[in-house]
Amino acid sequence: MRPLRNPIIQSALAWTLAKWMQVCFATIRWTHENQQAAEAVWAQGGGVLCVFWHSRIGLSPACWPLDRAQPAKALISLSADGEFIAKAVARQGFPAVRGSSANKDKAQKAKGGSQALRDGLKQLKVGALAITPDGPRGPVNIMAEGLPLMAKLSGAPVLFIGLSCNPAIRLNSWDRAVLPLPFGKGAIVWDRADYPEGADMAQVTRDWTARLNAVEARADAITGLKP
Repeated sequence: MRPLRNPIIQSALAWTLAKWMQVCFATIRWTHENQQAAEAVWAQGGGVLCVFWHSRIGLSPACWPLDRAQPAKALISLSADGEFIAKAVARQGFPAVRGSSANKDKAQKAKGGSQALRDGLKQLKVGALAITPDGPRGPVNIMAEGLPLMAKLSGAPVLFIGLSCNPAIRLNSWDRAVLPLPFGKGAIVWDRADYPEGADMAQVTRDWTARLNAVEARADAITGLKP
């Protein structure tokens, strides 16, 4: 049996990772760029889509201040790895909506895409939904149409979030996931978009892929993290 399929091991690792992340976030020297875009969305309240690439899940709690931003949930896959991540993120105040943000044409597959879409739209009526649009298995930094579809159906604004820290641990995973180390340099870069009325979804997906890549590249430039 794979270790991450064992619920006891899952819980222990999730607790350890959550505590480690909290220590790192408290000691990292953060740079925030264009945060006024996020502040305006937080002040407005209501639904918002928070978007970052899958490789930056381990940094994501640092970008969402629970004391003044909308309550947030995270869209996390139904895989065994997703269960582990869901528990670690939930320990930091971000309960999960389980399922995949994959292309809507694949929504009926076993990862729960159809149910996740319904639950995600329900969450967007009251608060924030965090999405990794290249998850759960890539291709890395390539956006599926699940995010633009949710933005179109909900009318919620989209916050693209570039997250970086240096030094960092890079996992040997498909996305080369980044985990923080304490006492380093961190960056959070923001960009805001709304679904353009009448726009072609494929074109929006390409445009938004480029914008999300841009904020992540800017965050990496600030911290000096190598690709």
